[in-house]
Amino acid sequence: MRLGVNLGYWTNPQDAADGVALAQEADRLGYSVAWAAEAYGSDVVTVLTWVAAQTSRIDVGSGIMQIPGRTPAMTAMTAASLDALSGGRFRLGIGVSGPQVSEGWHGVRYDKPLARTREYVAVVRQALTRERLTAPGPHYPLPLPDGPGKALKLIVHPVRERIPIYLAAVGPKNLELTGEIADGWLAVFFSPEHAGEHLAALAKGRGGSLDGFDVVPTVPLSLGDDVAACADPIRPYAALYVGGMGSREQNFYNALARRMGYEAAADEIQDKYLARDYAGAMAAVPFEFIDATSLLGPKERVAERMAAFAEAGVTTLSLAMTAGSLDERVAALRTAVEALELSGVAS
Repeated sequence: MRLGVNLGYWTNPQDAADGVALAQEADRLGYSVAWAAEAYGSDVVTVLTWVAAQTSRIDVGSGIMQIPGRTPAMTAMTAASLDALSGGRFRLGIGVSGPQVSEGWHGVRYDKPLARTREYVAVVRQALTRERLTAPGPHYPLPLPDGPGKALKLIVHPVRERIPIYLAAVGPKNLELTGEIADGWLAVFFSPEHAGEHLAALAKGRGGSLDGFDVVPTVPLSLGDDVAACADPIRPYAALYVGGMGSREQNFYNALARRMGYEAAADEIQDKYLARDYAGAMAAVPFEFIDATSLLGPKERVAERMAAFAEAGVTTLSLAMTAGSLDERVAALRTAVEALELSGVAS
């Protein structure tokens, strides 16, 4: 198992400076990849370009580029450009986002997400082959019928023949699609004890085997001797996603928590979050849920959990730092490397 670092979202210049410093330290320590995200603030392309320009070995990955925010041809152009500028270090993570962002921010209807994703990936892959781009649709017909457009081909030369594509997926059908058409899976709230059905869906999409497929959960890391206290910095993140990321009727993360056996807690978190009782929502997140989906405690305990993640099928463990200051987050990166060596599952 390899280590990655998730730089998250950037909201101000200090976030950007800290993110670059984290990526540079991860690069020095031998981390495999640095991921960045986008929602409706900083865009992931600009962030990754900035990070790639100031690192030398570590891969940079989009976690994720939003499908409703770009045409597939634009995504292919961006992927080829980033791969060329970084010397072949780019990983393309994409996803449909959610209804609120897709329709409220991008003005794109959130309909048929599986079919749209399948078609989008097919167009991106075809464009990256530098063949003339044609696609039947229905979501992205190219060239548009009955118009002046003509089939064009990408004029940028990517460094690699195949840029790896990752999908962010939560539900069973989306996981099966991810196994079928992608090179890796970007997971959230991944628990080794509940991973069986997720990996089975991925394997089904791939025809039964996950050989060569990259399983990449983002896992919060909180170090300290008091394990229960280590969970507290993760509560805002868990409450936001389980309780407030989406509507009451359509929240993928709430549904995931329910499938993991936390039905009553998921209801309580959502009720309180939507009522703007954020403190109550955070308090309602079970410690067991956080512990199952995070790395908590002293280095030795973290090492044990890393071994469990590797045994469950994780190939790249992407760490989200929860420590407050930049120095603390850098120290956590270093401790994680020591924990991985102690676990015996480093690759």
